[in-house]
Amino acid sequence: MRAIKVSRFGPSDVLELVELPAPVARAGELVIGVEAVGVGWLDVQIRAGNGPEVFGVEPPYVPGGAVAGTVTAVGVGVGGEWLGARVVGRPVGGAYGGGYADTVVATPETVYPIPADLGLRDATALLDDGSTALALLERTPVHKGDRVLVAPGVGGLGNLLVQLAVTAGATVIAGVRGEEKRALARELGAETVDYSAPDWPDQLRALTGGQGLDVVFDGIGGAVGAAAVAVLVDGGRFSGYGMTSGTQTAIGESDRRRLTVVDMAQLPEFWPDNPRRIRHVLDEAAAGRLTPVIGRTYPLAEVAAAHADIEARRFTGKILLLT
Repeated sequence: MRAIKVSRFGPSDVLELVELPAPVARAGELVIGVEAVGVGWLDVQIRAGNGPEVFGVEPPYVPGGAVAGTVTAVGVGVGGEWLGARVVGRPVGGAYGGGYADTVVATPETVYPIPADLGLRDATALLDDGSTALALLERTPVHKGDRVLVAPGVGGLGNLLVQLAVTAGATVIAGVRGEEKRALARELGAETVDYSAPDWPDQLRALTGGQGLDVVFDGIGGAVGAAAVAVLVDGGRFSGYGMTSGTQTAIGESDRRRLTVVDMAQLPEFWPDNPRRIRHVLDEAAAGRLTPVIGRTYPLAEVAAAHADIEARRFTGKILLLT
């Protein structure tokens, strides 16, 4: 089978296309012929040697998590109804790794049947980002009439947060950079602000009629997150879920006293209930109530270009590898 291997941490050129022995389903396992693979910021951070310690990844390894495809073989103890099923899920073997390949081994517990009205690519885009978006909104609810900032607003996770918050009746402002991303955010029902502009906090206040924000979903951190905190009204809610800037948002004690704050420590708390959320977002998408934005797609062999584009922020929506 074809797979991508990382033999050492480093820049995107450490991603190497290799031939590995085809996996065989052991008892309790199934084999998936992969068609789509999710690529995200976490993959880039781990490959560069900056991944969270919770994943404990060491080279050599095959990157990736989310995959979608068709079950081509089942092992002893796995029901025959799985054979030929379209599924989305993660390879067996731990919390991370093994997805950048055209064939993976999984278990019935780590995969989910894809509804008939949903495509494989959409299912891949929803597995991690959709379930996380739903979890963030469960932890930090959005109500009708709330003024909400989502930054970044049109990435793989951000576009889903925007859609869900708009559906809840909020006035949503998407933090974006560039006209292409502005246009996409408006299509999703959001107003926009370019957080690379020096006066962007003033633009935020103007978009809220001078009243300020009720909720901030922050996937950037650093100076951007700190500026957004300053625009939150007293009693506002801050949800930190990422740090693409390289650092989490620093929130002082005075702001913590006036706000409800949850940071990235919330993310591991989501994991136990993710199966419920995954099934829910797959059903929502199949019913046409949630549509993940899929940006660029790349052949498996061009994964280095995908990572380079993520690092340069040359993308919208979810990036996928296609086998």
